[in-house]
Amino acid sequence: MADNKETWKAHWRCFLACGVIVLSPFQYGVDFGLIGGLQAMPGFLQVFGHRAPHTPLGWNLDTMRQQLISSLMTLGAFISSGTAGLTASYLGRRHCLWAACVLCCVSNVIMMATENIGALYAGRFLIGLANGYFMTFSQLYIQETSPARYRGWFLTIFQFFTSFGTLIGTIIDWATAGRMDKSSYLIPLGMIYILPLFLAIALFFIPESPRWLILKGKYDEGVKALAWLRPDGAPVNDEAAEIRAAIEKERELGSNLSIWDMFTNPIDRRRTVIAVCAVSLQAASGSMFIIAYKAYFLGMAKVPNPFGMSNILSTMGILAILFNSLIVVRWGLRRNIIMTGLAICGAFQLIIATVYDTRGANDPAAANVLVAFTCLYMMSYNGLIAPYAWLAGGEIPSQRLRSYTFGLAAAVGFFLAWLTTFTAPYFINPDSLNWGPRYGYIWFPSCIVALCWVFFFLPETKGRTLEEIDEMFEAKIPARKFSAHVCVGHLAAAEKTERPASAGSSEKTRADISHSEVKAV
Repeated sequence: MADNKETWKAHWRCFLACGVIVLSPFQYGVDFGLIGGLQAMPGFLQVFGHRAPHTPLGWNLDTMRQQLISSLMTLGAFISSGTAGLTASYLGRRHCLWAACVLCCVSNVIMMATENIGALYAGRFLIGLANGYFMTFSQLYIQETSPARYRGWFLTIFQFFTSFGTLIGTIIDWATAGRMDKSSYLIPLGMIYILPLFLAIALFFIPESPRWLILKGKYDEGVKALAWLRPDGAPVNDEAAEIRAAIEKERELGSNLSIWDMFTNPIDRRRTVIAVCAVSLQAASGSMFIIAYKAYFLGMAKVPNPFGMSNILSTMGILAILFNSLIVVRWGLRRNIIMTGLAICGAFQLIIATVYDTRGANDPAAANVLVAFTCLYMMSYNGLIAPYAWLAGGEIPSQRLRSYTFGLAAAVGFFLAWLTTFTAPYFINPDSLNWGPRYGYIWFPSCIVALCWVFFFLPETKGRTLEEIDEMFEAKIPARKFSAHVCVGHLAAAEKTERPASAGSSEKTRADISHSEVKAV
C-alpha cells in the first residue's frame, strides 16, 4: 500500500510553491507569443516597418529589424542566464525572481512609450534579461524543492505553462490584429504587466530553496524551508542531512567553490557538457524558427488566417503536454522519449520542406499539409522534447555548482535560440532568400545528430533524487548504466567507510561498498 505521505495531496504545499514559480515560464511564453504576432500586424508594421505591396500582408519589416526585434530578447536572456551563477552567490532564487519582475515592468514601459526603433530594441533586450532570470531561477527552484517522484511532472507543468503562455499571447494578438492603429500592439504589451506584479506578491508567501540555504551554510533555515515544503511528519532532518552530506562530498572532490570547477574537475566537466547539450536539444530540433515566426511564416506561405492557425499550433502543443503529463511521465523513460521526439520532429521538418518545395505556396492542398504537419511538429516538440531537455539540464549539475552549470546551459540554449531567430529571417523573408518552409531542410539532419548524442551520452535519471545523481556521477557510472545502478546514499557510505576494520572480518573497501549494480532483467 502506498505511503500516504507520498501522495500529491500530502505534498500540497510543495505543489503550491511550484505553482507560484511556474508563473515565470508563463510570463516568458506570453512575451514570446506576443512578439511573434506583432510582426504580422499592420498596426505595428505601420510604425516600425514599411509598405510592401508585393507581399501577402501588404507591409513588411526590414530583415535587420525583424532579426533584432526577435533576437535581442534571447540575447538578453543569454547574458542573464550566463551570469546566473554569480548572481546566485549572493541572492537566493526568490530574490532573483523579484529582480526579473522589476526588469520586466521597466522594459515594458519603454516599449509602450516609444515609436523609436532604437528604444524598442532596448526594451526587447531588457525584457530578455528578465526572461533569462525567469526561466533559469524558476527551474532551479523547482529542481531543488520537488521530491524525486514529482520532479518530472513539475518540469512538464513548467513546459505546459510556457506553451500556455505562448497560446495566450497569440490569442491576444489575434484579438487585436484587426485594429489598424497603435492599439493593435499596445494592448498586448499592456498585458505583460499583470503577471510580474502578481508573482512579486506571491513570492512573499513561499520559502526559499532549502538546498540553496544549506549550500550557503544556513542549515537551520534550510530545514525550516524543507519542513514547509514536505508533508507533516516527513523525515525532513534526514533529508536535510543527506543534502548536506552530498554537498560536503562534492566539496571534497573539488575546490571550495570555483566557477572553473565546471571545466577543470573531470566529474563536473562531464556534468557540464551533458547539461549544456541537453538544453541545446530544443534548439537542435528547429523549434525556435516555428515558435518565433509562426504567424509571419504562415502568412508568407499564404496560409489563410495565419493568426488563427497560430492559435491552433499553440493549442496542439498544449494538448501534447497534457498527454505527456498523464501518460508518458508516469511510464516512459526520458532517454527514449527524447529520442522518439527528435526522430519525429526531424521527419516532420523534412516533410514540410519537401511539400512546399514541390507544390509551391499557391497550392491550397500544400497549405493544408503545411498546417497539419506543423501542428504535429509542435505536438511532438512540446510533448517529447522540450520538458525533458530542461529537466535533464537542471538535474544533471552538482548542487555545489548547480547555479553556474545550469546558468551556463540555459545561456547556451538562449544563445542558440538567438542564433536561430537572428538568422531565420535571411531564409524565410521574401526580401532575402525567400526559402519559407524550405528552411526545414536544415533542421532534419540537426535532429538526427541530436538523437545520436542522446543515445550515447545522456544518462537516464527518472525517479532519482538529486543526491543519487551526485553519487552516480562521483562513481563515474557510464550513461547507459545509470538506470540499473543501485545507490546506497552518502550518509550510509560515510558510516561504512568510517567503521574500523574488525579482527577476523573482511570489511569491504570504500570502493566496494559505496556503489553496486544489479543486472538488468
